[in-house]
Amino acid sequence: MLGAGVFAAFGPAAHAAGASVLVSLAIAAVIAYCNAMSSAQLASLYPESGGTYVYGRRRLGARWGFVAGWGFVAGKTASCAAMSLTVGAYAWPQHPRPVAVAAATLLTMVNYFGVSKTARLTRALVILTLLALAVVVVACLAGGTARTARLSPFWSGSGLDAVRGVLQAAALLFFAFAGYARIATLGEEVRDPARTILKAIPTALGITIVVYVLVGLSALLAVGPERLANAVDPLAAAIGAGSLSVLAPAVRVGGAVASLGVLLSLLAGVGRTALAMARERDLPNWLAAVHPRYAVPHRAELLLGGTVIAVVIASDVRGAIGFSSFAVLVYYAIANASAFTLDGPRRRWLRPLSLLGGVGCLVLALMLPAASVLTGFAVLAIGVVIRAVRRTCA
Repeated sequence: MLGAGVFAAFGPAAHAAGASVLVSLAIAAVIAYCNAMSSAQLASLYPESGGTYVYGRRRLGARWGFVAGWGFVAGKTASCAAMSLTVGAYAWPQHPRPVAVAAATLLTMVNYFGVSKTARLTRALVILTLLALAVVVVACLAGGTARTARLSPFWSGSGLDAVRGVLQAAALLFFAFAGYARIATLGEEVRDPARTILKAIPTALGITIVVYVLVGLSALLAVGPERLANAVDPLAAAIGAGSLSVLAPAVRVGGAVASLGVLLSLLAGVGRTALAMARERDLPNWLAAVHPRYAVPHRAELLLGGTVIAVVIASDVRGAIGFSSFAVLVYYAIANASAFTLDGPRRRWLRPLSLLGGVGCLVLALMLPAASVLTGFAVLAIGVVIRAVRRTCA
């Protein structure tokens, strides 16, 4: 969660909602909290690789589990491409794609050699990311350009158009929050998952919300929503406008480092979901292979890395974020529906929380740009059809 999303998502979100992107951030945070609570209680009950793919199968049936798993794999593959491209945009703006390809290749190999190395490297990346975001906040507020007048007009547009813009921005910002799924998808590799996951997910989400509010408000005060909307590197642009622009290179390094951190955890989560789906024959059986030494789904990791590289060559960051947001919102709608079915001692939170999360996910998904929605529906439908054909032929 503390990664490329905060460095990349504020741009398209500000384009959709203007200064009211702060309201969008609050909406995305509420929906993310509902999803986190549903995911946490499900992960504590079913500590298996696969996340909502497993929960959907157990609680709603194999077909819904497949939709969740396929949506996660497709959407997060797009996320991996977006993260790789963000690495390139911050590290070498003039030639981002070669850097993006190199980043995807390097971190695919890191994941290949096992989760213990991934966890250690992730901790180091998070520390560097927090330092970079602290620089953003200080430089934006102390650079001489911060003005409360930049928050006016607060609403972009009027009536239904303004509401749609706020909800679309919330859907795009949700892209930045969705990292708590990594904890659930790595359930088999977590010690004492019933206790650890229930604490880790809401704690991580709470920290992230506080950081995003500070960073988003600081950037808006420094340059306003229009400047953020037009920048491919919005946080670097916010710093560059003030007297502390000398710190912009540090933020560029931070953006690249943060993107590497997200890419690292994304690759691990998608690989484990592909492993779980292959075990259930929803994906080809050969993807279920686990490396005898490194204990990772090495074939799935290698296929994923190759696919990400192909998407990087053919796509752009904003399109990847939109498609990923749609697929992941559908994924979490199924997670909330699965949690809604829990009863008795297995339920730790009230059903209205799951209901709010599920409905919120569907509403935000439909508010995304039409191209993202249509592409998302098409990819999900293709997956369902292929699964049906495979099942019939088998």
